[in-house]
Amino acid sequence: MKVGVLAGPGRVTLEERAEPRLGPEEVRVELAACGVCGTDLEKLRGNYRSAGILGHEPVGSVVEVGSDVSAVARGSRVFVHHHVPCYACDVCRSGAYTFCPTYSKTNLDPGGFAERFRVPEANVRRGAILPLDGSVSWEVGALLEPAGCALTAIRTVGLSHGARILVLGLGPVGLLYARLARALGAGWIGGTDFSPLRRSAAERGGVDWTGEPRAAEDLREATDRATGGEGVDLAVVATAAPAAVAAACRLVRRSGTVNLFGLPEPGSRLDFDLQELYLKGVRIVPTYATTERDLRAVHTLLVGHRLALDDLVTHRVPLDRIAEAFATAAEPEKALKVVVTGPAFGP
Repeated sequence: MKVGVLAGPGRVTLEERAEPRLGPEEVRVELAACGVCGTDLEKLRGNYRSAGILGHEPVGSVVEVGSDVSAVARGSRVFVHHHVPCYACDVCRSGAYTFCPTYSKTNLDPGGFAERFRVPEANVRRGAILPLDGSVSWEVGALLEPAGCALTAIRTVGLSHGARILVLGLGPVGLLYARLARALGAGWIGGTDFSPLRRSAAERGGVDWTGEPRAAEDLREATDRATGGEGVDLAVVATAAPAAVAAACRLVRRSGTVNLFGLPEPGSRLDFDLQELYLKGVRIVPTYATTERDLRAVHTLLVGHRLALDDLVTHRVPLDRIAEAFATAAEPEKALKVVVTGPAFGP
């Protein structure tokens, strides 16, 4: 079968591999679609301190189930979550499931960019295979994982009804964050990005104001106007740029929250007056990844038509052109979300 793999710094290629053997409590899924995530791109650039497995937003059709699997039926349309926590350690007991030491050690074999992949026993047992409603298209289903990450972040920071929010970085995850925040009752939402394509998508999805990151005076004027000069309740850093973290700290109100949502580059440093943070009472909260509960909640919002994401997928590229998919996803002026399609996607 065909598998998209890292072939060294800056290179993703297609390889032929044997299908992984299936255990009695495991499931095999044929790929329909898998989004190219920002972390996939960072792995390609060598900027991610994690395993080199690519593809963690897959949807597809169940083609085989192990002899001891009863909760998943062959032929089912599903979304499959790549990581699951242990639900037993101290970290899990605190509710910070995505920071569980086991979480990142679980994964799909050989990854989401494969014609067929094995869902390991741990993922099957812990509910990582979610039925995909017939009203949710394959390509929108591939947005479940990044949208789940945004919902996990929103739950963690404690979004209040009517909150004033600034999203710094309107890439796919920033756009998803903004749309979820709007669906969940946020008041004013502002956003910044260099890409006109992304800013247009943000405005189309209900963001009240957008601007370029370099236009600091315009940004300050917009947030002051929206908040009466107090600062936003929540500033979301959905980019790797350290300068965005400093901007978030400046623009958030007293006792407000800065959510570190985007993946910082290794070695990044925050150059900011810590006394100012202390005296303002700013809460800095990093969030990472998502859980089955939040994935199910996003799915419910989609099925109930409370969340619309169809317009965010701008490119659909077959698996055998995966290098093209990655190259396109790396061009913010050209693409929003790029989805790699597999054999279950259909003609």
